[in-house]
Amino acid sequence: MFRFPSGPLEHWVIQQGNKNMLHPFHIHGCRFQIFAIDGQPPAPNLMRWKDTVPVFPKGQTELLVKFDQPVNREFPYMAHCHILEHEDTGMMKQLTVS
Repeated sequence: MFRFPSGPLEHWVIQQGNKNMLHPFHIHGCRFQIFAIDGQPPAPNLMRWKDTVPVFPKGQTELLVKFDQPVNREFPYMAHCHILEHEDTGMMKQLTVS
């Protein structure tokens, strides 16, 4: 379980080493903006607040994440790959915010 402060933006870097598959990364209950995809600014259609973002094969996606509400261990935020089979192989994490 990961713990983050509420309020300020968090800068996250999501990387994946799989050379053949795109992973749709999703966070429940919060929103984020895409800062960069593989070191480049996002396309105009990706510049809005999001809750899911593509992480491309062998790619890196940088996010500015905003946690508005504190949550505890009983009701954590969830972050995961949106491919169901991947959630069962460790691509799902719980987050608390204080």
